[in-house]
Amino acid sequence: MVVGMCRSFRDRALDRCFHCFPCLSDPARRSSLGLKGALVMLHLIYAGILFLFDGNLIEKTKNDPWYTGLYLLLFFATLVQYFVTSGSSPGYVLDVMRVVNETNVIYKKSPMAAKQPASSKNGSLIVAVEGSQSGRNFPGSNPSSWTKLVLDMYPPGTSIRSCTCSYCNVEQPPRAKHCHDCDKCVLQFDHHCVWLGTCIGQGNHCKFWWYLCEETALCLWTGILYVAYLKVNISRAWWKDAIMILLLIALSISIIFLLLLLLFHSYLILTNQTTYELVRRRRITYLRGIPERVYPFSKGVRRNLYDFCCVRSSIYSLEPLPSAQELEEKLRPYTCLDVLTCRCC
Repeated sequence: MVVGMCRSFRDRALDRCFHCFPCLSDPARRSSLGLKGALVMLHLIYAGILFLFDGNLIEKTKNDPWYTGLYLLLFFATLVQYFVTSGSSPGYVLDVMRVVNETNVIYKKSPMAAKQPASSKNGSLIVAVEGSQSGRNFPGSNPSSWTKLVLDMYPPGTSIRSCTCSYCNVEQPPRAKHCHDCDKCVLQFDHHCVWLGTCIGQGNHCKFWWYLCEETALCLWTGILYVAYLKVNISRAWWKDAIMILLLIALSISIIFLLLLLLFHSYLILTNQTTYELVRRRRITYLRGIPERVYPFSKGVRRNLYDFCCVRSSIYSLEPLPSAQELEEKLRPYTCLDVLTCRCC
């Protein structure tokens, strides 16, 4: 009887909560919000305990407020970057397809491509996606424009069925992949980040990299402050020391993970690859026959960095597959003349 009343009360409370907050009715959204809350709490716990236990840090704040001010600025900037990245679109294929069909292919070639054939390495197409159009439903759109655009990026004779997603029934351009967590196809799919609750793709990879930089810097700075506290106060209160040491061990593991992840994604950026392309290279049809030391979508270090850092997030670059001639050129080993002429850049 009592158990039944408790269950009934719990169900009514949950119904009212879901009615006030519809986003909580979805288990996936609840899990994502729970992880975000846990991450924010971890940040607050590490910073709060540091300021609560370390009296020397309080004195240093009074004498040199700029030092603590910079730390708190980095702390809040990291949290802001986290929420900006988690709330940004990775670049869904369906959104780009709608814009292309509605505006009858709003795209242009890059400035370098205007002087070269469309199949050259600088001939990637750029689809301009306006934020106000991204989430709209476009009535009466003609799918033939998007289908033709996608087929032009594959070698001649490619079947439309081979580049159509079996889940979304959408034609995928090269480097796109269906995410089973988001249930959408993502341009330049890298991975689905559980902590962010979203996919990492062409639209938010740059934001994700900057978040990794800020999070790594914040963890390193926090670790230095923890070590400085333990050097001065190691034997004053054992329970404080135990708490600080346990937190420092967990923080050290996080720093190692973040540093490796930051270096890994920096390598991917310099070579214009994604995590999915690197890990599942042999399973991707158009990458299966390409040697592993050849980066088919790389345009040189400088151009890769420019496209990654300087292209607006509202512009999505749809890169065609490289031709056999371009792959042969990339396969050619570097010579001294290539180094002097910065061919690798």
